[in-house]
Amino acid sequence: MHDNDNAGLDGGQQHRIGYGQALAERWFGEVYVLGTRNSGKDLDLDAFEVELKHQLTEQGEYGSDWGLLFELERSSELDIWELANTLIVAHDWGRWTGTANLSLIYETGADIGAEWETRLTAQLKYRRAAELEPALELYMGENTRGLGPVLTGAWRLGDGEKLLWESGIIFGLDTTTPDVNFKLNLEYEF
Repeated sequence: MHDNDNAGLDGGQQHRIGYGQALAERWFGEVYVLGTRNSGKDLDLDAFEVELKHQLTEQGEYGSDWGLLFELERSSELDIWELANTLIVAHDWGRWTGTANLSLIYETGADIGAEWETRLTAQLKYRRAAELEPALELYMGENTRGLGPVLTGAWRLGDGEKLLWESGIIFGLDTTTPDVNFKLNLEYEF
């Protein structure tokens, strides 16, 4: 679970396409191209992102599962660089799973002064069945305060292939966050 602050997207869409691959037993890398579409305009490709995830503990090894996420994002439109380090923790209570991402972010660029930010994203999910899992998500960052219901799932397609999906509605909790954000994520693993 991850969120980029979405201030300024009121009435617009944010798109991400990426590719990820395991690099070693506990290391995973991803690259993304990000774009925005605002109120009837064409899609503008305006950023790229590189992520490196490190699994600190084996799943179920301790009471909680731990990981680290390192991100580097470059916004070409705003000439901003963002470097983020995120601590990821997941804990199970029977059929419930709670996940929290705690991020420390450094931004710099020609259009802004250098600054530090923090971000929290959290999800509480009920593991009903792999194909359909209801959840509640919380987003708190410099320009975002949101909370809402989400449905997630995974469909196995064949040998090592699956389609992961998420769909939900995130409601803004303050005046800087759009009142309603619709979320749709599709991920194909092969």
